[in-house]
Amino acid sequence: MSTSRTRRAGTFAAVALVSVLGLAACGSNDGDAEPAATNASGVTTVADGKLTACTHLSYKPFEHKEGADVVGFDVDLTDLVAKKLGLEQEVVDIEFATITSGAAFAAKKCDIGYGATTITDERKKAVLFSDPYFEATQALIVKKDSGIKDLAGLKGKKLGVQTDTTGQSYAEENKAANGYTPVVFEDLPTQLAGVLAGRVDGAVNDNGPLLDYVKDNPTTEVVTEFETGEQYGLMVKKDDPNAQKIIDAANEALKEAKADGTYNTIYKKWFGVDAPK
Repeated sequence: MSTSRTRRAGTFAAVALVSVLGLAACGSNDGDAEPAATNASGVTTVADGKLTACTHLSYKPFEHKEGADVVGFDVDLTDLVAKKLGLEQEVVDIEFATITSGAAFAAKKCDIGYGATTITDERKKAVLFSDPYFEATQALIVKKDSGIKDLAGLKGKKLGVQTDTTGQSYAEENKAANGYTPVVFEDLPTQLAGVLAGRVDGAVNDNGPLLDYVKDNPTTEVVTEFETGEQYGLMVKKDDPNAQKIIDAANEALKEAKADGTYNTIYKKWFGVDAPK
């Protein structure tokens, strides 16, 4: 899988990055955002005229910064949802766990969330997911001269994992059988920097960002993938009629994009190949 990072001018709405250092008390609006407003589509949003989207940077090629803009596969797909609702997307960078736990929605930090997020039964208890829009699996990245080819090759060594991810869960489930020690990192960039610096002997994360990373870092390689059968979904507040309207619009937008070829265009833009049939 390869990735094109060239932006197609004028195709998608401009995306603004809002840095968020922490959550205020859940269930309250801390005043950073404009008062909630209802637009012509009948959806009430955190900010007037905006579909505020929470994500956690950086997770290239799904969401990352290019200059002042946040771009990526997830961003482009959510632009379609915003357009469906007559809104413009605005992106908030926030801790991943606050999205998957539903805390970001309870605190009115955002209307929708994403981050190459695997749909799991545990996460379904906290958030409402859209229909699946991407299939993924876990992968192992190491330095090319390491001699490591699989998890068994990590016996007595350290394996980097990203906190609150399915990769972390997979690594924990398999550590006893393979004899490695998981080392937890806050985000993908620091996890992969740990591999380059030799702080860990390898790292497990989703295959998409790891395959993208090795193209720009030729001293690393993805040596194996694990068939975990994961699917990504967009997220909104659970058990909320207004959020249900947003996810309904998301499902409609995704369905239309797959039918008219827009999804494939976006997929090829970021991964360099046609989307799987």
